[in-house]
Amino acid sequence: MKLKGHQILIFGLPRFDAPIESTNYTTAKLLARENEVYYIENPFTLRDFFWMRKSAEYQRRRRYFSLLGHSIIQTEIPNLKVIVPPFLLSINFLPENRLFRAALKLNELLIRTKLKSILRAYKIRDYIFINSFNFHYPTLSDGLAPKLTVYHCLDPMVLPFNRRHGIVSEEILVKGSDVVICSSKRLYEEKKKQNPQSYFVANAADLGHSSKALNEDLPISPVISDLKRPVIGYLGTIERRIDYDLLKEVILSNPDKNFIFVGPVSKEFVPEWFNTANNVHFPGPIGYDEMPAVIKGFDVALIPFKKDEVSSSIFPLKLFEYLGAGKPVVAIDFNPDLKDFTKGMVAFCEDAKSFSDAINYALETDNDELRRNRVKLAAENTWENRVQVIADIIHHHLEQVIEP
Repeated sequence: MKLKGHQILIFGLPRFDAPIESTNYTTAKLLARENEVYYIENPFTLRDFFWMRKSAEYQRRRRYFSLLGHSIIQTEIPNLKVIVPPFLLSINFLPENRLFRAALKLNELLIRTKLKSILRAYKIRDYIFINSFNFHYPTLSDGLAPKLTVYHCLDPMVLPFNRRHGIVSEEILVKGSDVVICSSKRLYEEKKKQNPQSYFVANAADLGHSSKALNEDLPISPVISDLKRPVIGYLGTIERRIDYDLLKEVILSNPDKNFIFVGPVSKEFVPEWFNTANNVHFPGPIGYDEMPAVIKGFDVALIPFKKDEVSSSIFPLKLFEYLGAGKPVVAIDFNPDLKDFTKGMVAFCEDAKSFSDAINYALETDNDELRRNRVKLAAENTWENRVQVIADIIHHHLEQVIEP
């Protein structure tokens, strides 16, 4: 890695102890191998305090919320520390107007005040500031004077909570950053129009974790082990992006198979039919540590995202997690760019019939050689490789643009 010996602040959307591994925190951990990294968590609001004050998540942080304090959480990685911002006002309910923007400036001031205390206490100077998809605070780095600002754009905005102010905020953030790094080609094409210093670096997977599914001694997860095979599985959030109409056709035409959807369920998006079908199962969310044992129980792994403007810019982590576990993958052709990364090893389908045919073909033809080839492909798309590219981009801008 060319980027060595730097101090880096990463302002991420997920929290460091989130149950699901995130791109944001994974990037922080890998950059911390050769740099001093401070991961700034997504702040708690006053509303979060009232709802979560008895939770383990809150109790773990209770002595770190001080506005002027400079205590930080030391992680198991020597060069990685976590900064807990102070409590902020709950303002997302406000309409997009001057009042909201004024309240946002106050919230950013509170975070910035805490960060300045940390910067002084730990003598952090000439640092790199990376906003890792926390578009809610677009001008936080103003007044902090980092030597380089980077925005890591990871997904399209879908949820109403994010879109309410996020569309405006993200444009401010993109235009104000020195470098923009996007996780899909579609996002890159969008952001390039707003900032010419934009780059495309695709998402990847933690091969070391997902490949644990190849261990013969690893027992299949109890959420799957009692199901009659074949088991056709999906691991991830079950919400609006899934094409339930296509899946219903596929499931009805394959009554001999069990379909399992493992992950948190947004019930408002799941049609009632799925809750009553005999061969459809929703065991609920699992911990990140359980992921290999779950995927090991899949005979075929699915990515059933609907084709729309949102999905066309998604580069799903689960694609290479499935491949890293050696599993055949059947997907809807929601993002044509994915074919460039999968070398014909993933079936991308345009309708329910081709989707069903691909599942049956995978069950009939799967073998040890195909499994080895999938793992080899996943090994070309690891977080280590992707973060190396991100580090090289940052290094280039430091060397060629900031410090020529």
